[in-house]
Amino acid sequence: MRSLRQLLSRRSVLRSAGAAGLLAAGGPLLAACGTKGASKTEADQAASADLSDKDKVVNFSNWPLYIDVAENDEKVHPTLDKFKAKTGISVNYVEDINDNDQFFGKVRADLAAGNDIKRDLMVLTDWMAARLIRLKWVQKMDEANVPNKKNIQRSLTEVEFDPERQYSLPWAGVMAGIAYNTDALGGTGPVNSITDLLTRKDLKGKVTALTEMRDTMGLILLDNGADPATVTEAQFDEALATLEAAVKSGQIRRFTGNDYTQDLAAGNVAACVAWSGDIVQLQADNPKIKFVTPEAGATRASDNMMIPNKAAHKKNAELLMNYYYDPKVAAELAAYVNYICPVEGAQDEVAKTDPDLAKNELIFPSEATLEKLHTFKPLDDATERSFSDKFSKVIGA
Repeated sequence: MRSLRQLLSRRSVLRSAGAAGLLAAGGPLLAACGTKGASKTEADQAASADLSDKDKVVNFSNWPLYIDVAENDEKVHPTLDKFKAKTGISVNYVEDINDNDQFFGKVRADLAAGNDIKRDLMVLTDWMAARLIRLKWVQKMDEANVPNKKNIQRSLTEVEFDPERQYSLPWAGVMAGIAYNTDALGGTGPVNSITDLLTRKDLKGKVTALTEMRDTMGLILLDNGADPATVTEAQFDEALATLEAAVKSGQIRRFTGNDYTQDLAAGNVAACVAWSGDIVQLQADNPKIKFVTPEAGATRASDNMMIPNKAAHKKNAELLMNYYYDPKVAAELAAYVNYICPVEGAQDEVAKTDPDLAKNELIFPSEATLEKLHTFKPLDDATERSFSDKFSKVIGA
């Protein structure tokens, strides 16, 4: 029987945990982030004196339930303990990122003012990483301290928001596709496309979609023959009309965060838009749950490690990034969190102890699967507001 922590996921906490509880978990890190000040120049905002050589610590902010824990003590993270044993550097690991926008709201005033936010490393999703890089609020890595960067998965080496990966390295990734419960389908056949999901009469009222705009809309865009990486407003509106028709017809039961997993496992929902990491966890207990990467393609996003401006322990943060890009360490992390591993060589390491897990395409996608995965393009603020407002109106948010 897996622990409650293993049955939850980073995405489930993102949408279900109370903000107050997570803020409390932040402790002293959060208390230092309320200072306001005038915006400073890029030079003012850049690196400050690095205390790494004399102060052996890293202050690391991450999402809840996104790292390995010891079986008998969930406050213990074995990979972090091994890092300390190897380097002598302690890690103040804090699970205080509950939502990209919420976290941004906590740190933006200090970052804009060129202040130290008392974090040396933070993990944010592609679109928010793009914003921080665009604002010049994060630092370039010293690649001499991150030689294992060479192990980054080939498909992630160049992204639009950070073409040479000078500012970011993926911590883990997730794909969105279609999941279904074979029992709930009642023998009517698999659900292989978004068109199936949104129009098949036998699924009416038994379908859920995600409140995450980039995933739900990204899948519809792909089904319509449009690329989310280059989406225009006209293409977005066309895809939104497809979604709205499914809402008005009663095809879609509701829009969800991670809580679709309960209904899917129980058979209350026959098919849904789903996240890969959730399905890996569900399949451990219920092999009737299937995940499909639609022929038209699926969406992919990563959560990225970055070093904020004025970080007091930049070198130590880089050494920690380098550590997690060791294939053996990456394998240990991937085997626990069950999200897409961004590190080449980790799959071979997992195969030594768990060959079946190493074959799981939801953790280690094949080249054929990777070719079907697409990212939603970074949006400027005006387009972000426009797309989000339109989507919210259709889903009733």
